[in-house]
Amino acid sequence: MNIRIIFATFLVFSILAESHARDSKKPNLILIMADDLGYHDLACYGHPKIKTPVLDKMAREGVRLTSFYSGATVCTPSRMALLTGAYPARLGWKKGVLGYGIHNTMGCSQKALTIAEIYKRAGYATAITGKWHLGDRARFLPPRQGFDHTYYIKRSNNQTKELWRGDKMVEKPFNNRLLTEQFAKDAITFIKAQGEKPFFLYVPFTAPHFPVQSHPDWKGKSAFGAYGDVVEEMDHRIGEIFKTLQELKIDKRTIVVFLSDNGPEPREQAQAKPYRGRKWDSLEGGTRVPCIVWYPAAIRGGQTCEELVAAIDLLPTLAHACGIDLKTARADAPHKVDGVNVWSTLVDREDAEHQRTDLLYWHGMNGFHAIRMGDWKLFKNRHGAKHKSQHDGPVLIHLKNDVEELTNVAAKYPGRVKEMQELADKRLADIQENIIPLGQ
Repeated sequence: MNIRIIFATFLVFSILAESHARDSKKPNLILIMADDLGYHDLACYGHPKIKTPVLDKMAREGVRLTSFYSGATVCTPSRMALLTGAYPARLGWKKGVLGYGIHNTMGCSQKALTIAEIYKRAGYATAITGKWHLGDRARFLPPRQGFDHTYYIKRSNNQTKELWRGDKMVEKPFNNRLLTEQFAKDAITFIKAQGEKPFFLYVPFTAPHFPVQSHPDWKGKSAFGAYGDVVEEMDHRIGEIFKTLQELKIDKRTIVVFLSDNGPEPREQAQAKPYRGRKWDSLEGGTRVPCIVWYPAAIRGGQTCEELVAAIDLLPTLAHACGIDLKTARADAPHKVDGVNVWSTLVDREDAEHQRTDLLYWHGMNGFHAIRMGDWKLFKNRHGAKHKSQHDGPVLIHLKNDVEELTNVAAKYPGRVKEMQELADKRLADIQENIIPLGQ
């Protein structure tokens, strides 16, 4: 009898221990980024013709952000901001992208601590499968920036024809029509290989960056031409990643984030409605992009978050969600993090104060252009605002009432203009005091 009691007790404690171990596992993180996808280009963001059922479902089960800003208006600085949590100007960026405005020999400094390095220090397996665009030379490539598993193109799909794994080129020329499929399949291979080990997976798709070319199986499927074909295929591939998580029964402990790197390319069909502006400029359409965060274990489904959130906030926010002490992990980092932890907003904690109250805007070739505080946005002059006002002075916009940024109310609110100018000067001075140069 005593043996039975002892065995039963042992069995109960074993089950409890196993349950505790399962529940206490660190969340996995998948960060998916589209390239040049406009604010309006998903069905759940209002597009009438492009069908995106996977991302729509992700939004229904998670939180859809409507005032989310990418790290910059073009790809290289946008990726720098996303991966480091810092304004790109703090990392030495002044203008352009690698190969256009940034010299081919330069790249994101190895001194800049990336999210991959932080997660690797926390015991995560790390991977990138997609577009890099942070430096061509060996010293700048993903294996030197914290990524264990790598499968990538070095630049945008209009700038290169080489596909790399680690430090070895594995395909030349790649077939642009097949890249989305190839990157998704590689992501799935990585996920399946991890077993019980927590992982951080970064999937920066090249879609729908130009040249927009449909996969053979998707050509003509969309009611919005080749651009719609490419977006709809990307949505399907993301669905395959979700299916893999479900099959492995790790979906409930995996955080998935989807965003775009910047606003729509001017020469393509991409749209930023109802906002004015596109890629490169500092109008809303240049950096206000779709963002969806999915994590059923903590985030209540069906939310729409209208609070101001930026890509630089994802590093501190997701590190917190995964139980990583960012201060300790970044103890040796030479630069500050400009992002703030907005996790309490995403999980809809009513008692918590939203942490982001202002944001700086950068033009792709001309540096700082504007600052946002609450619903107000101040351009330093009418040229940055592309505004028709008579005087070359500051342009103040009330975004909630003027989404197209057409009415300058600076003369009506001089006190607000002064307050916002002073805050912008303070933020810019802090960046200049703590800056590291681009790697050379």
